[in-house]
Amino acid sequence: MNRYQQIKLGKQVGKWALIAVIMVYAIFPFYYAVITSLKPSSELFQVDYWLSSVDFGNYVQIFAQDSFVQAIGNSILVAISVVFIALLLGVTASYALGRVRFRGRTTVMLVVLGVSMFPQVAVLSGLFEVIRTLNLYNSPGGLILSYTIFTLPFTVWVLTTFMRQLPMELEEAAIMDGATPWVTLTRVFLPLMWPAMATTGLLAFIAAWNEFLFALTFTLTDSQRTVPVAIALISGGSQHELPWGPIMAASVTVTVPLVILVMIFQRRIVSGLTAGAVKG
Repeated sequence: MNRYQQIKLGKQVGKWALIAVIMVYAIFPFYYAVITSLKPSSELFQVDYWLSSVDFGNYVQIFAQDSFVQAIGNSILVAISVVFIALLLGVTASYALGRVRFRGRTTVMLVVLGVSMFPQVAVLSGLFEVIRTLNLYNSPGGLILSYTIFTLPFTVWVLTTFMRQLPMELEEAAIMDGATPWVTLTRVFLPLMWPAMATTGLLAFIAAWNEFLFALTFTLTDSQRTVPVAIALISGGSQHELPWGPIMAASVTVTVPLVILVMIFQRRIVSGLTAGAVKG
């Protein structure tokens, strides 16, 4: 083996070693949460990296709580509603910002981008007053409104970037055939925008599903809380007991659907995020 082959082999070994380290760093916490959720309470504080037996008692315990099941339903309702509203408004806004020429278009885009940079805690008190004034406190509507405010800027930005890269000839041909702007958007552009819509829709769903601060602030009763708050409020048999088993079981339960969705749509996510990065 000559020196060039040795260097090439060393680079390959280093690359795969780095990939292995990154995978362990990313996957191990979730793996440990899974095996912890499958342990009985008596074995929770024994550090084991392999399961000697499987116990579904923690899962039975969390699903026996009506409040947790209700929280899952609330999270599904809120997340799907946020995705629908964000995509509906995002698609129409991207058409206006990406295809219609008007003064101040760049300023509008910068304002949209600037809104997404505000931390949640900076607008928490003001948004709380708005939600209370609209009589949306302790209801799914308040969460849908607050989540949409923070997911819409990213949705508009990505979809606008994608919209600008679509060939102008498509729109000109549609106009020549007598198509209205709405027909052009829904019949011509919309079928081409699925990669970007899948990306923004999935990221909006994940953001709404995992959000904690607004859900904790804008809800009061168990019947209106979402999954992150429900997990944080899981209590043990006494005030001195922290029920790690049920908490891990609940965390795995709400994480697995997201992992499955990302694995299914991973190619669309990558193509959607890179769309418009290179102008061809």
